[in-house]
Amino acid sequence: MDQPSLESTLADLNLSAIRFFPSIGSTNDEAWQWIDTGAPHNALVIADVQTAGRGRFLRRWITTAGSGLAFSIILRSPPLDPQLVHRLTGLGALVICNALKTKYSLPAQIKWPNDILLDQRKSAGVLVEARWDGEKLKAAVIGIGINIAPESVNPVNLPAEELNFPATCVEDALGHPVDRLELLHAILQEFFGWLPRLPFPDLINAWEDNLAYRDQWVELSVINSAQSSHRGDTPPPLQAGKLIGLTPDGSLKLLTRSGKSVTAQVGEIHLRPAPAGQLSQPPD
Repeated sequence: MDQPSLESTLADLNLSAIRFFPSIGSTNDEAWQWIDTGAPHNALVIADVQTAGRGRFLRRWITTAGSGLAFSIILRSPPLDPQLVHRLTGLGALVICNALKTKYSLPAQIKWPNDILLDQRKSAGVLVEARWDGEKLKAAVIGIGINIAPESVNPVNLPAEELNFPATCVEDALGHPVDRLELLHAILQEFFGWLPRLPFPDLINAWEDNLAYRDQWVELSVINSAQSSHRGDTPPPLQAGKLIGLTPDGSLKLLTRSGKSVTAQVGEIHLRPAPAGQLSQPPD
């Protein structure tokens, strides 16, 4: 992977500019620095090695050479509608899921709101960041990290004490090597196909259709910054219920044992499947 190969592979897409780095701390951080100096809408920052990437709850996302994809897409406002920022996490997760299905026939699923599962193991994640000037949106950045090769899932990148959910990579799920540029093109092609549909219900519907654990019992818990530095300590469930879908704003809909419908918004919420004995129990 290098600047010329990226520009050649992605030439048919709607990217306004590409910046490639052999090694970088965080593609999201570089994206924000570029925004401060005038990055255009639909620009891409991508790195072969990412040493200080991050996910939700301050988790690290490390990318070693040749083993994964680490990139960030810059969206400026305008043309991005500030009212649609809350849908970007679903957009990022959906386009990865669709690309894995379309390109490799892998049964990818979205663990709400932002993780991609293969064989019930995390293979990719999305981190959306937005910055505001009062009520005016400056820009949004969609950061994406994907485990491609087995080297991306190792005790250095993913120490046991920080691994709150089983991990895997695309090549292990597929059973053969993957061309990273080919997968990147497929994801970005999906992205630019779905971006104009951001305001419409079909985005939420597609996100919902790809949800993991749908019609199964799950548990939600709140994780704050202090807890995120002790990943082995899972807080007690805040809410348990059957996952029934999404609201129009992308919030999660649960049906509790008492038959009450509740919602959970994207934020400091951690979702996990309920214990196996609980999955088939009907509401009281």
